[in-house]
Amino acid sequence: MRITGNTPISTVQGKGGKKRVGGGGDGFFLSSEGEATSASTTSSASALGGIDALLALQEMEVAPDDRDIASRRGHSLLDALDALKADLLGGLVPDARLEDMVSVLKDRTPSGDEGLDSVIDEIELRVRVELAKLGKFPE
Repeated sequence: MRITGNTPISTVQGKGGKKRVGGGGDGFFLSSEGEATSASTTSSASALGGIDALLALQEMEVAPDDRDIASRRGHSLLDALDALKADLLGGLVPDARLEDMVSVLKDRTPSGDEGLDSVIDEIELRVRVELAKLGKFPE
């Protein structure tokens, strides 16, 4: 699209023509050099079918597997480390937070995925180091 003048555009002409936008006084012209493509329409029946499929998927109950459980545990440990950092910056670390971290460390379930287990091992190591710094030694 190119600006070719400064008069208002009031009508839309065919392909390759100039468009005129309504307004008062001086304006500008826009030249269209590309082809217009028509938007495809969808019928209401196919849209409803898509919504029904989404609702059916939402109703499905999927039991979490070991990978999901391990992933949630890793996120829980990372959240606990963030909360511990905030507590340290605030100058007060509640004992309940440390006990929660120790209890999460005890609930170990391998995921079966070596990469995920490796990352969780590193997170656990960091949690153990932080607990050791504060005098809490997890077993």
